[in-house]
Amino acid sequence: MTGGATVRRPTRLAVAASAVAIAFAAAFASAALAGAGLPLTPLASLRSTVQAPEGGIAASPADTLQELYPRLAACWEVPQGLAGFPRTEITARFALRRDGSVIGEPRITFSMQNADQRGRDILTRSTLDAIRRCTPVAITPALGAAIAGRPIALRFIYQGPQGQGV
Repeated sequence: MTGGATVRRPTRLAVAASAVAIAFAAAFASAALAGAGLPLTPLASLRSTVQAPEGGIAASPADTLQELYPRLAACWEVPQGLAGFPRTEITARFALRRDGSVIGEPRITFSMQNADQRGRDILTRSTLDAIRRCTPVAITPALGAAIAGRPIALRFIYQGPQGQGV
């Protein structure tokens, strides 16, 4: 991204975007295009995975879902003690207000890691803490209006020490 201050995040991770949020944004965009008399095209995919950039996140407000997910993922780091495991995944579900703040309490809907109950608790706590640290997230009024109150599923994927990608 160009311009603005950046925040450095050393952990490489991928974030899978929620199909519900992407489908909603696509419907929102389609309605806007239809109102403008432009042709509509079907979605190529309702699923998207983005790589949180290592170089940092631009300080300007997110205007699209593709800009939003890396900003939300930027605060997550692999918890101490789990960094040596080969693959860790966790999905949190939550909703945002128009101003980018969280509505209610985020919920963990899925986790996969090679750890005991204590490890799962650490992973859950670190994920919920990351969402708290990254919110309110800076979003434009248009994106805020499009996603306010809609469920967002944010999946954090850590590939392990080798970071072999998704």
